[in-house]
Amino acid sequence: MNQDHPALVASRNSWRCVQDKDREGWLALMAPDVCIEDPIGTAPSNPTGTGVHGIDGVREFWDNFIARASIRIEAHESFAAGNECAHVLTVTTTFRTGAKLSVRGIFAYRLNDDGKLKSMRGYWRMEDCKIEEPS
Repeated sequence: MNQDHPALVASRNSWRCVQDKDREGWLALMAPDVCIEDPIGTAPSNPTGTGVHGIDGVREFWDNFIARASIRIEAHESFAAGNECAHVLTVTTTFRTGAKLSVRGIFAYRLNDDGKLKSMRGYWRMEDCKIEEPS
């Protein structure tokens, strides 16, 4: 697979920004009409089940969920076609309390014609999360 595929590059840049706490860099990757569903369906990060929409919505998503924890993303497999890609990932979130939440799922990214992230979707469920309390 071509590791320089635009959707793969954009998704890896998104992970880098999240892990490095680069909010402005992350927002710069987004299309104006971006929609984030992480996860798909109703969850604390997606209370309506319809996703987070637009730059203002994803800015709020960052402030409420990404900024409050340390996030590590481990890619296991990646696939790209057209202007999209999907990855099998393990995402581990470490909260300020020391508690860790990890989930393995499929995460799909779609670009618009300008190469900006138009859609980010996480195929995972809250009940699949593994929780590790601090010792």
